[in-house]
Amino acid sequence: MPMPAEQIAALIKAAIPDATVEMEALADDNDHWLARVTSAEFAGKSRVQQHKMVFAALGGRMGGELHALQLHTSAPN
Repeated sequence: MPMPAEQIAALIKAAIPDATVEMEALADDNDHWLARVTSAEFAGKSRVQQHKMVFAALGGRMGGELHALQLHTSAPN
């Protein structure tokens, strides 16, 4: 079952409360998303560490409910 953007953003914000999450559909199927996530918690972390934090927030839903998620992560300027 596809996952709506609001649910993805809510899961990320629950795990990373200060995160700003912008979702963009990459296809019209609720299955392919781009998430732009900005959080102070990312400061000093590598891109891989940042992405692992986001994937951990999704609680194993990648590859199941959520088919494809492209990530752009950053710390605030």
